[in-house]
Amino acid sequence: MLERLERELMLVARCHVLTPRERKGPGAGDQDGRGGQCGPDRLDRSAYLLLSRLDAEGAMSIGQLADAFQLDVSTVNRQTGALLRGGLLERIPDPDGGLARKLRATPLGADRMAAERECRQTSLARLLASWTPEDVARFEEVLTRFNSEVESQDGRPWPREPGA
Repeated sequence: MLERLERELMLVARCHVLTPRERKGPGAGDQDGRGGQCGPDRLDRSAYLLLSRLDAEGAMSIGQLADAFQLDVSTVNRQTGALLRGGLLERIPDPDGGLARKLRATPLGADRMAAERECRQTSLARLLASWTPEDVARFEEVLTRFNSEVESQDGRPWPREPGA
């Protein structure tokens, strides 16, 4: 049972149905994973994850982002640098008065992230079109439970809305 589960998780991790395959410029992609256009300004996986985390948690420092994603600071610095140059992120003083500057999405970055989320949800809806609403709800519930357990063991929870 665990052998099949591990294999299926590996296959989900490589899945490109919800993420763009081609990129045009920093953080942008082109395809919706099934050959259809979803817009010329698709975000790549790392850009979408970074913007989503900032959307969920608010402004964060490079160090906080590196910790949240378990990445080296230099990797996060490189990823956020591309988003800063593209006008999707901006540096701001720490709202809590700390010394480290924080990053937050610009209005353009928030718009691009929202468009990407909508595109991914459209792809997901197409993928699950033949599923019953009960199957979709059960899948969401089990996947949320799995992700919450992973985050609990890692000690790095992803911010979720209350009751989610």
